[in-house]
Amino acid sequence: MNWTTMKSLRQLYDMGFTKTKPTVIEDTEIQYLIHSTEKLIHSNKVIKVNPKEDFKKTYEQDYKEDFEKALVLLNEYDLNTPYIRFRKYDFDRLSEISRQLKNGDLKLLREQIIKAHESVRGVSQMFFKNDKYLDGKDSLIRAVESILDVPPLPSGKDKQYLYMIPCKQPDKIVLCENIYYLKLPELSRPNNIELWFAGGYNVEMLEHVDLKGLPIYYSCDWDYDGFEIYRLVKEKIPSIKLLTPNGKPKSIIETEHESLWSKQRDISYYSNVDFFEPNQQSIIQSLIQNNDWLIEESNDLLGMIND
Repeated sequence: MNWTTMKSLRQLYDMGFTKTKPTVIEDTEIQYLIHSTEKLIHSNKVIKVNPKEDFKKTYEQDYKEDFEKALVLLNEYDLNTPYIRFRKYDFDRLSEISRQLKNGDLKLLREQIIKAHESVRGVSQMFFKNDKYLDGKDSLIRAVESILDVPPLPSGKDKQYLYMIPCKQPDKIVLCENIYYLKLPELSRPNNIELWFAGGYNVEMLEHVDLKGLPIYYSCDWDYDGFEIYRLVKEKIPSIKLLTPNGKPKSIIETEHESLWSKQRDISYYSNVDFFEPNQQSIIQSLIQNNDWLIEESNDLLGMIND
């Protein structure tokens, strides 16, 4: 559901009708309300509330909070223009960026983004589904720039900057596939952990890092892409060790995840003792058999390290 549909639902709530727009009438949520629940009626070029059904209660229960949160966000950052087509997922991510920035969780990362002249794809990798999510979405890019309060992001596709959350006396390094743990310096610093983030598949800069004589570990999603990135990382840093997850597996199908085990052509890779310890191989076999994956941020980082 995009912002146009969200506004149309609000008009239906406030006035009882809204003009039909192609993107609105094609929306699966609108189709559901018309054909399955019959709370709405589509007639000619107008969608109307069915007087026999309690649409107001449905709206207040399922849609009102999302609309009002999105509207507050758009107005706060002066983004409310007729050209906005953000989807609910986009609003959720933008709201989370705003919340973390206000809490101070993104202070150091924001400074590094500015210093590194980070690209659109680099920021996309940090805060959205993948590094390509922001491609061609100019309004969404401007929204991210506005909320983060950073200069216009370069459109260059390759990032060559390593993000770090340092501490005074580190005794280990954890390289993270995703940005999540780097937002938690209160977790890493008291435990003498230096956190690194290279940005998914962007691992070329790891050829030039100084480990300072410290052991280094890799934290990642346990899925096809997570292990492909791990393979590339280990080529750059042979001494790196994979952390064993302690989170709960999720169904690839139920979470609509796109990193599929079936992409792996060389299944023997998951049995390679140079990459995976025996207990890790067992976990991978179970994940593949059940078509599950393990999300990096579902793990207890300190628990993984201590184990």
